[in-house]
Amino acid sequence: MGLFDKKYCDVCGEKIGLFGNRKLEDGNLCKDCASKLSRWFDDRRNSTVDEIRAQLDYRAVNLEKVKAFSATRSFGRNAKLLLDEDKQLFMVAFTSKLLDENPDVLDFSQVTGCDLTIDEDRDEEMRELEDGKEVSYNPPHYIWNYTFTMTIRVNHPYFDDMQFDLNSGSRLEIQPDYRNAFAARNFDPRKDARYLEYVKMGEEIKDALTSIRTEHREAVAAANAPKAPAVCTACGATSLPDANGCCEYCGTPLPKA
Repeated sequence: MGLFDKKYCDVCGEKIGLFGNRKLEDGNLCKDCASKLSRWFDDRRNSTVDEIRAQLDYRAVNLEKVKAFSATRSFGRNAKLLLDEDKQLFMVAFTSKLLDENPDVLDFSQVTGCDLTIDEDRDEEMRELEDGKEVSYNPPHYIWNYTFTMTIRVNHPYFDDMQFDLNSGSRLEIQPDYRNAFAARNFDPRKDARYLEYVKMGEEIKDALTSIRTEHREAVAAANAPKAPAVCTACGATSLPDANGCCEYCGTPLPKA
């Protein structure tokens, strides 16, 4: 087949336009089908047609979960971590149009870790002389640039982590007021209010997911713990608690050990 021969999507069967082909391990994928894949998925080229079809089936089921999702807490500004604490679910969304975006909905139990990474760059600001030559200020002037990246590690069939910048769109730029020599000389960019705001935002997300993971593991451990018999205060029978912690004979809540 020639370079410009017509190609068809092996998933939906539609004709693929020029420059619209997304190669798979054993076939072709149109850009419309590719756009429906999880934003966290990065192994398309090594995926088969059947594996992509399976993921698109998962994504259709995920959309139903998005429809039923009811956020009880929200963290972040651009990318948002949304929690549905009643259903023990979470998602990371980048727009307010959730049904169009279809963010992956995960269970609290799928979180394996969470980190905030702060990337810092320092650039020197130069001044230009009349001949066009650039020289340093005395003392030197610096500009600090920061990116605050959250990484949520997860146990998921299609991706291992969800990584996003808290200050997506542009780096946070910080520099002192060099007109105030004393303040500039003692300037610490990590004490800037905007820097501290992003750090707080990241720590809130990390604390929320860490506490959720701990609470979930404790709940699972409690549910799997061997049940001890107790004497029912209503009927006097010695009974093992049922799934609701009640007497198996009369249904009265048993006293806790």
